[in-house]
Amino acid sequence: MPQVTDTFLRDQLLTRRQKLTSVMNTAKGAEGLVQLLREVDSALERMEAGSYGVCEACHEPIEKDRLLADPLVCYCLDHLTPDERRALEYDLELASEVQRKLLPRQDWSFDGWEACYHYQPKGMVSGDYCDIIVREEGARELFFLLGDVSGKGVAASILMAQLHAIFHTLVATGLPVPDMMARASRIFCENTLCPFFATLVCGRARPTGEIELSNAGHCAVLVARDGHITRLEATSVPLGMFCTSTYPVQKIQLSAGNTLLLYTDGVSEARAANGEEFGERGLMNALTKHQATAPRGLIEACLDDLHAFRSSAPLADDLTVMAIRRVG
Repeated sequence: MPQVTDTFLRDQLLTRRQKLTSVMNTAKGAEGLVQLLREVDSALERMEAGSYGVCEACHEPIEKDRLLADPLVCYCLDHLTPDERRALEYDLELASEVQRKLLPRQDWSFDGWEACYHYQPKGMVSGDYCDIIVREEGARELFFLLGDVSGKGVAASILMAQLHAIFHTLVATGLPVPDMMARASRIFCENTLCPFFATLVCGRARPTGEIELSNAGHCAVLVARDGHITRLEATSVPLGMFCTSTYPVQKIQLSAGNTLLLYTDGVSEARAANGEEFGERGLMNALTKHQATAPRGLIEACLDDLHAFRSSAPLADDLTVMAIRRVG
């Protein structure tokens, strides 16, 4: 594991030990606490011996996201007991259900805009962040966000939920998009392990047809306008990479029938059985053929093209795609 992660986990274990010791001094019938303290001490001893994060059964590395979620685990997934497997499966099912409930409704229509998305985790939980937020207090605005947390599994899904909470809070403040992104990045940076960051596109759509777009290290946004496809590249670094980053916006004016297409790299980096990558070009081809189509139809067309391209090849990553269309 990276040294910075070891340092973080050691701090977490020491904090747990301090809290357990404090509670044990006042608690009665603390047998369970004594056992927890033994487990914490054992983990700290393994850190000192250099064997922390290694499965006690097969001596292979334990999955990093599981250590981040629970620094006391001693066995890799292949060597869990049946009871431990059932408990883990239940936790994953619960996490998956919580994550699904964080997603917005799939189809939107608001003040001259239509939006739709497709969200497909590779496993039970996903590190992709997809959101559509309407702010009706003051200026009526539609916010759309699509991002990808580094890493996979439970740890990435927890950070996805953190982004959801951060942006729902910040949108309500009415901050300008650059200030909102900078503040979100600082919060994410100060409360997240150093190995983790998030690429993200944040857009604000106004009733006038104007869009403000900030792209924090994410895939280029594709714009279908007047029969042409253009790309809007990233304007800054991913969220959480540095605590003092700035996030300038690009402003574009869309007319009726113009469309934005956003996606995660699970789409553009999907591969066929021969190893060929679908790429941005695959999305641009679909957008060119179906740019006059409503968002839901456009997304279905993109997915059909992707499915035909992949054939029998499995997904290698979470997959999310979103379309925003000007209709008024």
